[in-house]
Amino acid sequence: MRSSKRANDDLRTVTLERAVARYAEGSCLVTFGETRVLCTASLEERGPPWLRGSGKGWITAEYSMLPRATHERTRREVNSGKPSGRTQEIQRLIGRSLRAVTNLPAMGERQITVDCDVIQADGGTRTAAITGAWVALHDCFSWMRARSIISVDPLRDHVAAVSCGIVKGVPVLDLDYAEDSGAETDANFVITGSGGLVEVQGTAEGKPFSEEELLALLRLAKGGTERLVALQKQALAQAAPDKKATA
Repeated sequence: MRSSKRANDDLRTVTLERAVARYAEGSCLVTFGETRVLCTASLEERGPPWLRGSGKGWITAEYSMLPRATHERTRREVNSGKPSGRTQEIQRLIGRSLRAVTNLPAMGERQITVDCDVIQADGGTRTAAITGAWVALHDCFSWMRARSIISVDPLRDHVAAVSCGIVKGVPVLDLDYAEDSGAETDANFVITGSGGLVEVQGTAEGKPFSEEELLALLRLAKGGTERLVALQKQALAQAAPDKKATA
């Protein structure tokens, strides 16, 4: 039994709350257990200079962790002059994940920036950010369609992400910080609603893991992301965008 009393294939309690930021074109507060991430999508009426004349739009992401998102205060990265390597890697991952399910030409030559700010961290911040960022992006596109800025929905599919790991020799789903910090193997899976793999990140912290263990983690991740996509659909189906969807 895990310390959280969850079964090995159980997610933490996950909620998606839409329209939480008054001024953003799309927003979502996502929680995975004690991890909380605020995702906001902001429209810019021009794309990056290197795409000028291409007829294509662009989606990019920025990720940050608030100073007291963890047990001890961490220094704001803006004060150090540039984001850390970890931050750059995560925000590139979020951007890639969203672009993988978006028809960029359908956006026109515009850019959407999705900001993912970690309010509280207890493991799985990047996977929570991707799952919530998709909802914020969806609502940004809905905002654009309602104002005839675009005529079709650029989103081709859902995308969600979840962590898995091998803890005390057992594959488990959706690691919290205590599990992640002691895992022999930890991995992150980004998977579309139709089951396509966008990205797989896996690291052996102790001994190398086997192909069989990797496949066991993939099975857990597919089950977990299927539930997350169902939760995204539940959140979007609610008439009032300011209500929570909970799993």
